Amino acid sequence: MKEYLELKRELAQRVRERIDYGREYEDEEIEAAIDDVLLGESLTIYPVELRRRLKKELFDSLRRLDILQLFMEDRSVTEIMINGMEHIFIERSGQISELDVEFESIEKLQDVIQRIVAGCNRVVNEASPIVDARLADGSRVNIVMNPVALNGPIVTIRRFPERPIDMQWLIEKDVISQEAADLLKMLVQAGYNIFISGGTGSGKTTLLNVLSRYIPADERVITIEDSAELQLQEIPNLVRLETRNRNEEGCREITIRDLIKCALRMRPDRIIVGEVRGAEAIDMMQCLNTGHDGSMSTGHANSSVDMMARLENMILMGMEIPLSAIRQQIASGVDIIVHLGRLRDKSRKVLEIVEVVGCESDEIRFNTLYEFEEQGQTGGGRVIGRLKKKGGLLHEKKLKTAGFFQEKLLGY
Repeated sequence: MKEYLELKRELAQRVRERIDYGREYEDEEIEAAIDDVLLGESLTIYPVELRRRLKKELFDSLRRLDILQLFMEDRSVTEIMINGMEHIFIERSGQISELDVEFESIEKLQDVIQRIVAGCNRVVNEASPIVDARLADGSRVNIVMNPVALNGPIVTIRRFPERPIDMQWLIEKDVISQEAADLLKMLVQAGYNIFISGGTGSGKTTLLNVLSRYIPADERVITIEDSAELQLQEIPNLVRLETRNRNEEGCREITIRDLIKCALRMRPDRIIVGEVRGAEAIDMMQCLNTGHDGSMSTGHANSSVDMMARLENMILMGMEIPLSAIRQQIASGVDIIVHLGRLRDKSRKVLEIVEVVGCESDEIRFNTLYEFEEQGQTGGGRVIGRLKKKGGLLHEKKLKTAGFFQEKLLGY
């Protein structure tokens, strides 16, 4: 293994010597330079398969993501975690395992990082050591560098399916029941404000993408994200906005709060914020309470009730107003909370669908529509359960206004 790495390092250096960094090269030109170097070496002693591997790895090293490229091309890999140059982990089917590969040097890992951030006009260095970015295929990337990361550059890449997931796929995978899915479809079409909560990797963004498919095609939708990853389908009048970090050239930071305020001047029907995690929660609540019915967002929380408590705290971070007024704003703005989670068998499930009924005696009242009930597990450890209906929707006005007949469609 050591001899192979040394050979690859030497060949890569020879390819670099053939490249004029004063101009842009097409992929075909880089491949031709690699071929020239390989033909000029005494590599016939090596098997054909090893030579093919050398060519691919050299190209990946110079043009793509080096040793990560192999796993980026593997659609079964859902997450790649790099803890410094020597420790690389991947997630497949909810299981995390460590790879027996490593970057040849810390400089090589830093080259790959700079290649990633340059592709989406971001900057990461010691002065600005934390950045969120994305790859060309839509994968989400979080990078933490020195001096914040003590064990070397940390890179986390969240992969998304090549084909956008639809509701039928979620039903087949037992993430949600058909009955609950039908209800959510109608709620989106009727313009209910929906908040999706859950832990890391629970499927919040996936469900947001799925629900967005039910937005009527004649509406104007504006999405706001830290790093663009939403894949909204079949919405002609779509505006996508993304935050920007402050950079060394003097460009000021543009935050989620800035973009929400800007979006309100763009005549939106609906505003979708990829994730609310700070003081921008107050701006999001104002959107929900100023006629932008059908808006949606996501947030990290342990339950539906906990999501409302977190929204209260986030609003308090951005504005000093009485807690009773905050709760009134939230109860007036948020109609439905969908909470997702990962069970002990690593499966993702919709655990709760809750209606926000209102605010009484300074307390937000909830009405649980569906709740996941565990019924046991198989010999293989798979959790068995179902999303059970608990109650009927109390606030029906938007459904009726949209032309849905409760007694026929929902059976209440």
